[in-house]
Amino acid sequence: MSKWILSGLVAINAIAQVAPDLPAGKKIFESQCALCHGQTGTGGRGPSLNRPKLAKAPDDESLGKVISFGIEPEMPGSWQLNTREVISVAAYVRSLGAIPPEVLPGDAARGERVYQSKGCGGCHVVAGKGEGYGPELSDIGTRRNGAHLRQAILKPATLLPEGFLYVAVVTQAGATVRGIRVNEDSFNIQIKDARGQFHSFGKAELKELRKLRGETPMPSFEMSAAELDDLVAYLASLKGKS
Repeated sequence: MSKWILSGLVAINAIAQVAPDLPAGKKIFESQCALCHGQTGTGGRGPSLNRPKLAKAPDDESLGKVISFGIEPEMPGSWQLNTREVISVAAYVRSLGAIPPEVLPGDAARGERVYQSKGCGGCHVVAGKGEGYGPELSDIGTRRNGAHLRQAILKPATLLPEGFLYVAVVTQAGATVRGIRVNEDSFNIQIKDARGQFHSFGKAELKELRKLRGETPMPSFEMSAAELDDLVAYLASLKGKS
């Protein structure tokens, strides 16, 4: 392991000289990290960690920094952990990569055909193909486990990300525009519609502004149990660039 220093409250030097305590790291992970990353690192609200290489923490130095300082805005830093605790959590996270990958029912090749037949590419991008109204899915398999993917397909409104808001506005001319809020302040709002076009409105100029809290433009798709298994298997196979 290389030497590195964390500015602020924690300074770590000669990290190789500090022996990690794997059981302690596991205990901290389960109490403070598993809510988002899953008890065994399979992911949930946060990305899966049971992989040999982590995109945002490819080495021990970067992993320690991520644990200590987090990743804005989705992951808070663990400022309360001391040097050895950070090292121990990092070592435990690395050990998760040795766990066999999640085994899911279904066939990914058939699932890709389900994805295409249901028109998912009309809102999502995979490897540069599709429309970007909804989240990009090119590496969704590294960020979400099978249970999360299944829930997102069956009941998408139950898994809305923090800060997400679907809105509908009516202009003075009577035109209705629905879309995802992109920016908003006291006087203006910008939304992105289903065609990927952006609209900016002054609130004082609108006849109506409705914030559709708890709603999402993604429909709950009707499909057989076998199709659902296949689609989940396909999404779970999307790991982005290797």
